[in-house]
Parts: sequence; C-alpha cells; structure tokens
Amino acid sequence: MTDPQAGEKPESEQKVATPSEKTSSDAMKSEVFGDPKAAPGWERATLEKLAFAHLEEQRNARRWRIGLRLAWLGVFSLIAWVLLSRATPHADPSAPHTALVEIRGEISADAEARAEFINAAMRVALEDKGSRGLILLIDSPGGSPVQAGIINDEIARLKGLHQKPIHVVVEDTCASAAYYVAVAADRIHVDKASVVGSIGVLMDGFGFTGVMEKLGIERRLMTAGENKGFLDPFSPQTPAQKAYTQTLLNQIHQQFIAVVKKGRGQRLKETPEMFSGLFWSGQQAIEMGLADAYGTVDSVARDVIGAAEVVDYTRHENVAERLFKRFGAAIGEGAVRAIRQPAGIR
Repeated sequence: MTDPQAGEKPESEQKVATPSEKTSSDAMKSEVFGDPKAAPGWERATLEKLAFAHLEEQRNARRWRIGLRLAWLGVFSLIAWVLLSRATPHADPSAPHTALVEIRGEISADAEARAEFINAAMRVALEDKGSRGLILLIDSPGGSPVQAGIINDEIARLKGLHQKPIHVVVEDTCASAAYYVAVAADRIHVDKASVVGSIGVLMDGFGFTGVMEKLGIERRLMTAGENKGFLDPFSPQTPAQKAYTQTLLNQIHQQFIAVVKKGRGQRLKETPEMFSGLFWSGQQAIEMGLADAYGTVDSVARDVIGAAEVVDYTRHENVAERLFKRFGAAIGEGAVRAIRQPAGIR
C-alpha cells in the first residue's frame, strides 16, 4: 500500500484516459515519430519503397559491373599495346651510326640474353641503312650452349648478308657460352682486367644416397628403361652411366673447341691449357689470341667502325610479357599436372 502523503494519488483518484484522449495521443506520436500506420495505405507505400530500393540496388550493381568491365578492357588494351610495341632507336636510322646490342647475364632460353631477343635485335640493327656496323656488348658468365650456338650461327649469316663489321666489346666477363658467341665476331675488344675464356663444358648436380642410407630413407623410383633415372640425385650412378655422361660432355666440348678455332683462326696461340676450362684476364687473352685489342663501346664506334653515334637496339622483355609468361606457365603447369596425375608420369 502506498502512503498518500508520499506524493502519489490513491488508485481511486487516478485519472483513466478516455478513448478520445488515446486517439489524440496516438496521433501526436505519429506526428513526432512518423509512424507509417498513422496514414491510410501505409502497406502499399512500404512495398513501393522496398521495390524502389531493390531497383536502385540493381542499378548500382549494374554500374559496378560495367565499370569493372571497362577497367579490365583498359588494362588488356594497355597490355596489348605494350606487347605490340617494340623498343625502337631514338635516332634517325638513316643517319650514320654504330648499332649496339647488349648481352648481359646468363644466356638462357628463359633470360633476356636469349637467342630470340639477341638475333631479332641484330637483324633490325644491321637492316637499318644508317648503321655502319654492330657492337655486341657482352658481360656474361655463359649459359646454354644451344642458345649460344644459335646466336653464333646468326652472326655468321648476318655478316655475309649485310657485309657490315660486327665487333664484340667485353666489359667484366665473357666466359663459356658467352665466349662461344663472341668468337663469331670480326674482332673482340676487352679491358685489361676483363675475364675471358672458360672454354669447357660442365654438368653439375648433387647426390644424396649416402645421407639417405644414414637416415634410413628408402628411395622408391620406378622407371621404364634402365637409364631413365640415372640423373636422379637420390639414386646411385653406375660406372657405365658416368662414362656415358663424360662422353656426352666431351662431344659438346669438342664442338666448342671447333667453333673457337674457326672463329679465331690463325690468331690463336694455342696452349695445352687453352681449352681446359681456365679463364684469363683481358691482357692474357690478347697475348693468347683469344681477344684482339683493348677497347670500349665509344672507342670502337669512333675509331674502328667510324660512326661515333651509338644507337642501342637491345630488346628487353617488358612487364606485360613477363606477366603473360608467368600466367601462361602457371596455366600450362596446372594442365600438365592434371593430365599426368592419373598415370603417375613425371
């Protein structure tokens, strides 16, 4: 029970709201809070709002899809333009000049120093009417004998076709497959501290059979053909397999020696160590007939070829080509894996 003196009226004295007062109170709340039920036909209005909101959402989604497609179209158009465009000399090809093509880094089918790029650049350089000669600027430790052989053959062909001099200028290194390329030129120019030579062939790898035995690991390799897995690092090599590999290397080495002798001719002062795989300084290379003289790109262009202006024709792999190569390689690898997996072929 509530004490009347506490400020609260007893129940008998509390006022009860009439129906008219309740209606006016609801109307006031509708005005303040915007109750949709206060107006007639509120259900229809609500459905219309929902329908319009859904349509607007569809329009926005459509706009995003169109914008995304346009963006991708722009990206692919840019990539196509970059792929189709090729680096061209920033000089008048009809004006007298010395053409330059660089061979840097490992010579490999997957590198910028590959036959595809180098041969294409040499062809363009020598076809230009203004080019008086070509300089191959080499700074490479070597690489693939196949790629080097393709470049060597193309140099010989282009010399006969265009009757223009082709010179090699060595920066730091011209060794192994890089020297295989260089000997096809008319003359080889070096710095006295350049590294030249390494006329030899190698095949390297690792063997883990002893480690596996100590760890108790068994290698389960099944092949069709007794020599199919003889380069497997987890399997032992037989004496016959080692002899076969050595015969193969010796044959490639003799091919290398024949190319060097053909390219250098009577200039070689052959010694027992010349074809042993050793390398020499630029000064020693000149003394041995492996190189002809000291020189730089500028000095050879000015004093030997007779056209001081140098125009670079080197072709470089652009970003788009690298992206497409990686994307294509990933797709191809996945496809090959999917094809081979059921048969267990590797």
